[in-house]
Amino acid sequence: MHLKIEPKKVVDAYSTPIVQQTSFWSKVKERLGMDSRAFDFSVRNSEIYTNVGGYAHTQGDFITFFQYLNTEDYIAYFPYGPEIEPSEENHGRFLEELSESLRSYLPKHCVALRYDLNWESHWCKTENFDTKGNWLGLPDKEFQEFKLNYGTAEWNLRKANTNILPANTIVVDLTPDEATILDRMKPKTRYNIRLARRKGVNVRAVGIEGLDVWYELYMETALRNGLYINGKSYFRSVFASKMECPDKAVQVTLLVACFDDTPLAAMFLILSAHRATYLYGASSSRMRNLMPTYALQWRAMQIAKENCCSEYDMFGIAPCPDP
Repeated sequence: MHLKIEPKKVVDAYSTPIVQQTSFWSKVKERLGMDSRAFDFSVRNSEIYTNVGGYAHTQGDFITFFQYLNTEDYIAYFPYGPEIEPSEENHGRFLEELSESLRSYLPKHCVALRYDLNWESHWCKTENFDTKGNWLGLPDKEFQEFKLNYGTAEWNLRKANTNILPANTIVVDLTPDEATILDRMKPKTRYNIRLARRKGVNVRAVGIEGLDVWYELYMETALRNGLYINGKSYFRSVFASKMECPDKAVQVTLLVACFDDTPLAAMFLILSAHRATYLYGASSSRMRNLMPTYALQWRAMQIAKENCCSEYDMFGIAPCPDP
């Protein structure tokens, strides 16, 4: 496989709907003490796609982040990158060639490269669900590795024990009108959205001044669900990074759902290129019967449509054939 790599400045990264592959996200991580590098790449289409001939090439870029294990050793981490997806039988060969091509460009003491890929799963086809639509789950780790290493030279690709980013999501098509989007939802979802409106739940967009409200709801959510707790500075960096980021295709909005003046739920909405992403969410245990999270999600979709987004990424959903 003939794959060419060329370093570039992170600020010159292409605009993309994948938030984690934007110069904005690099700024977020930089403020949290994590270095990053950006690269252009070019690969012949006939070498990554099946039933394709000729000499045309696919060009793209990606950003990798350095996660240090100690004062020297680090892992080069690729969150949802590279964006292009080869044909399934070429997945392993492409990753192997990309990794080897990067070897001379990465600083010393890189012990591993980790890819959290934004590719279609090998294990979410029709045959991976039972007759009732229940997902049968992943095969054994060894079998996953066997399939991914097919066609590679060294068989050095390993399946991580856990995922850092969500492995499954639902992307809502925002191109129809609002009535059609609602019509495509399950009846219970439509009912809850309308119930929240009837009960007087309102959703407002706030800036960094709403961070204290967000963090109180976030702490409650994290303690309720036993989640890892990030400091308030982590979320402040999202706002601060947007102020420093030259990529005009990225917008950051904090939405808060309230009943009267009581905050009940909140979320970070990121608009990047043609996609809106529900990045972080939190909710109170109080007045859940008012369905504030449904109002929040629906308002986020409306804002995305108003800003010409064609997709809304739920960013983390269990695999299911009928979302």
